[in-house]
Amino acid sequence: MTTWWPYARLAASVLAVAAIVAQLVRTLEIALVAETEWGGHLPTVVANFFSFFTILSNVAAAVALAVGAIWALTHRGTTAEPRWLALLLVCASTYMIVTGIVYNTLLRGIELPQGSTVGWSNEVLHVVIPLVMLADLLFAPRRRALGWSAVAITAIFPIVWVVYTLIRANLVIAPSTGNSWWYPYPFLDPRLNGGYGGVALWVLLIAAIIVATAAFVVWVGRRRGTVESAPTSPLEPAGERRGEAR
Repeated sequence: MTTWWPYARLAASVLAVAAIVAQLVRTLEIALVAETEWGGHLPTVVANFFSFFTILSNVAAAVALAVGAIWALTHRGTTAEPRWLALLLVCASTYMIVTGIVYNTLLRGIELPQGSTVGWSNEVLHVVIPLVMLADLLFAPRRRALGWSAVAITAIFPIVWVVYTLIRANLVIAPSTGNSWWYPYPFLDPRLNGGYGGVALWVLLIAAIIVATAAFVVWVGRRRGTVESAPTSPLEPAGERRGEAR
């Protein structure tokens, strides 16, 4: 598995990028054709596209898989992955697993405002890559165990994304409708959820899912991985111990 897993990571990364590009091209095609009718503005369309949690999570997954593969190919042996890479993989795995859960339980079948979707791309972004990240968590060799503080680190990006989304929403004119607001997902729109109180409930629910998923990801890593032990003196390099967490 150590031999071929990096290549599987690279293939999955390429697939994720292809799916993102395919959906972006379709979105831009629709925007260009309907520009007069919509009063569309391509920079806004592109910014909206990259404001979806799904897209950003898949970008993170593609980067994490590619970087992880390159690191493994250039560092042959039994050494566990470095801490920074372990954190990147924990974050990407958490976001993609949450994306798969939320989409397939709450959003599947709901028309989203990015326009017509590319069927295969939609399944790759919402099903295939989440499953790939889950498999990577469960089976990838040379994983490093992390302390529980990694759970808090995974929460930083979703918090920033929610704040960004709620602030930006009322500063953007939706290209497809002309509305003076734009939300990437229906559960973030206070007009559809009885006000910001309803939105807060959805945010808290998804936050709980993210924290629970991150805890699961970190727990699996602690069960499977190795971690650097603390050096006994400033001059002594850290070693590695199986199943020990910092």
